[in-house]
Amino acid sequence: MGKGTLVAKLRERVSCLGLTVSATTREPREGETDGVSYYFLDDAEFDRRVAAGEFLEWAWVHAHRYGTLRSEVERVLAGGESVVLEIDVQGGLAVRSVMPDAVLVFVEPPSMAELERRLRGRGTEDEEQVGLRLDNAAAEMAHAADYDVRIVNDDLERACRELEDVIHTYEMDGGPSEDVRDQARD
Repeated sequence: MGKGTLVAKLRERVSCLGLTVSATTREPREGETDGVSYYFLDDAEFDRRVAAGEFLEWAWVHAHRYGTLRSEVERVLAGGESVVLEIDVQGGLAVRSVMPDAVLVFVEPPSMAELERRLRGRGTEDEEQVGLRLDNAAAEMAHAADYDVRIVNDDLERACRELEDVIHTYEMDGGPSEDVRDQARD
């Protein structure tokens, strides 16, 4: 049960969350659909969109580029919904730099051993990719303190409740503020 599972469960429970679709240069996995799972872009198209300033954030992750299109976030916000972005640490910190009021939630595995077990259990990456993902996860853990809230993803139901509480605190307060971040940290 990774971050994707957690975010999917959260979306089932919280109706005020709009869905954005990220872009990537990696190839689709089995069952993924362009424009639904991701926007699957070739390198030239990704480069064109970066140059045009179409990304809110983008980064190299696991040997591919991933990014959040500004138009996707603006579409959801214009519809009166909140946005939850399932992005890596680089992306979260990039969003914070352009949207300082964003509330950043760091979802961490219970342990590196458990993360490795989950990655191998998926069966979607070869040994080199598993190693790269584990190395990246260790580097990302060094930035957990830069986030407003940390949630350990060891129990799906509890982690989802904690994430839901953060969103409700944010929504009930009418928007981001230092008070909301302070409450979420407690």
